[in-house]
Amino acid sequence: MKTRIALLLGLLFCGLFLTSTQAQTITGAWKGKIGSAHTELKLIKKGDSLLGTSYYYTSRSNYIRYAVKGYFDPNNNSVVWWDDAMLEDRLSGKIFGDDKEALLSVADFNCPGERTMRLDGESTKRDNKNKPKGTIALEKINSSGFHDEWDFVIENYIYGANDPEIIDSIARLHGVPNEVTEERETELASTTVKSVPKNDPSITVKAPPIVEKKKPTPATPSTAQQKYSTREKKLATVIPITGDSIELRFYDNAVVDGDSIAVFLNDRMVFEHVRLNNKPYTLTLPVSELGEDNEMVMVAENLGTIPPNTSLMVCIVDGKRYEARLESTENSSALIRFIKQKKKKSGSPF
Repeated sequence: MKTRIALLLGLLFCGLFLTSTQAQTITGAWKGKIGSAHTELKLIKKGDSLLGTSYYYTSRSNYIRYAVKGYFDPNNNSVVWWDDAMLEDRLSGKIFGDDKEALLSVADFNCPGERTMRLDGESTKRDNKNKPKGTIALEKINSSGFHDEWDFVIENYIYGANDPEIIDSIARLHGVPNEVTEERETELASTTVKSVPKNDPSITVKAPPIVEKKKPTPATPSTAQQKYSTREKKLATVIPITGDSIELRFYDNAVVDGDSIAVFLNDRMVFEHVRLNNKPYTLTLPVSELGEDNEMVMVAENLGTIPPNTSLMVCIVDGKRYEARLESTENSSALIRFIKQKKKKSGSPF
């Protein structure tokens, strides 16, 4: 009986503690294992987003380091993060059993004891959800054994270092782009695209002499399905989904140069032959028709006049706004994962 009361009091304390200090508690250093790899993780909360670094190591001088991006939902304490870009490779040999590939992790943020905080979940290869890499077992620690530019933010988070400008300035060191604001999207959509005049009298071009050449046999054009099947898929972002529907808006992210795309959702073509410009191509997906973990792939049907094929995708989920810059080439396609969030259990202090 006493044990049960103590447990309930511990859970109540933890629930109140988490509710009052969500940002401070998820922000910090975490240590443990992901699969077979010894791991230290630094997470910094900025709004609903997470930034930071991950270290997979065999010793303090033998490690691989990634810039991390992710999301935290305080309503159900679910955490999603992924290795976005490799920053350092000081690792000799193998660490995940067979490779050093970047990971994507989905975990629950929980508090099993008065002063104990944990991240527990599952991890897969970042670019292939069908390649599991093991369970996540991380516990929050006072300080990391690996020192980097995020230490200042973690140590001074509640004293002003949680300022978005400070966090963004460090993220830019890792090449993490700034978010596209709603104002910037409105500006993009209102831009008038000027066509190049075809008959400008000020430009004179002398035609070369005509030389007849034997016409080559035209190659059979690849279909969007063939390009989808044969090209490497690289993760661009992960978006947590809730609510009834999600709205997707696709723009050309650079000079409007004739980029054309096809999009696949869970191996099924959603649309093809869409030419991107400054006006959004909009798609709405019912959440009820999606699985727990969904893959959307943008395939470049052509590269426009200025390769590579680049687009901006804005996603509206349950009133929240997410964005991703997508890039596709002749060898790779952009991958977005939509992961359903767990509903908060009724009666739980979390």
